[in-house]
Amino acid sequence: MTAQAQAPTTSEADSAQVRAEVRNHIGHLILNRPAGLNALTLGMVRSLREQLEAWAVDPAIHAVVLRGEGPKGFCAGGDIRSLYDSFKSGATLHLDFFVEEYDLDLFIHHYRKPIVALMDGFTLGGGMGLAQGAELRVVTERSRLAMPEVGIGYFPDVGGSYFLSRIPGELGTYLGVTGVQIQAADALYCGLADWYLDSTRLAELDHDLDQLSWSAYPLKDLQGVLARLGSQTLVNPPLAELRPAIDHFFALGDIASILEQLRSVTVADSHAWALKTAELMDSRSPLAMAVTLELLRRGRQLTLEDCFRMELHLDRQWFEHGDLMEGVRALLIDKDKQPRWNPASVADLDRQRVEQFFEGL
Repeated sequence: MTAQAQAPTTSEADSAQVRAEVRNHIGHLILNRPAGLNALTLGMVRSLREQLEAWAVDPAIHAVVLRGEGPKGFCAGGDIRSLYDSFKSGATLHLDFFVEEYDLDLFIHHYRKPIVALMDGFTLGGGMGLAQGAELRVVTERSRLAMPEVGIGYFPDVGGSYFLSRIPGELGTYLGVTGVQIQAADALYCGLADWYLDSTRLAELDHDLDQLSWSAYPLKDLQGVLARLGSQTLVNPPLAELRPAIDHFFALGDIASILEQLRSVTVADSHAWALKTAELMDSRSPLAMAVTLELLRRGRQLTLEDCFRMELHLDRQWFEHGDLMEGVRALLIDKDKQPRWNPASVADLDRQRVEQFFEGL
């Protein structure tokens, strides 16, 4: 998508990137950019919103299934390269995208018909924004979930300040500040997914949905199908064992304290993990981590709508004053993988600079 693709109507190219099918009173929406791990463009966001609006008032549609084309990813986030190009060229795509993406995600959270989100494969950033508003979130053994924004000098958005901050203990803080990926067992443990289904049974799921006899309660009908094919827990989620350490370290007041204790304090035989975590955080944007920590702490006290407003407030400043442009340059444009973060280290972080992003909320 180019920075000039600003028209409010959906083009044929955009429609091809979001396929819509109706079978047995179910609207199926398929993100269709498999070569790009189904990353979202503004046109795709508009196509999804347009179709969901139509189905919301169609009495023949009882439920919606949202999935990605191909086995590698449900949705790897937003098409960040197009947003980079927009800012560099002085266009407005990077501003329009977040407004409409957040509007779509909020619309999904409040959708009055059940949505099944099949988070098969990579479900990152904007993909999480689509899925977390669904009533039935399904993972497979191929699922890789993350809010990895700090790795490119950004912060968890698309409602991340809401759904991450409501994970028990400090698990959501850990996921947001480090950007680590989790798999199916941890997704269920954290409450970021509702059902596990082996990927070999996805075809069976489609068959059962096509043959489903509907009652007056579509959500219960869908839950019955998933209960026959899957499960709601998996044994030995790795984060359960790390929970005491995560709750200790990531409850600390600032990024510097978290890093210092990760390197010097041992909690529940977790020292090797702690050192690895500190090393990972050293590669992240110090500013993005500090803003993320503040964002998640504030998000705990805010409504869903106010969390989206807070994230949009930051977005309007971040392209010019944050680390995103440098992160995209280093990882996607020049690909030198040597981002020059500003500031370069956690020790150089200015608390006032972090707080300035939240002024005027």
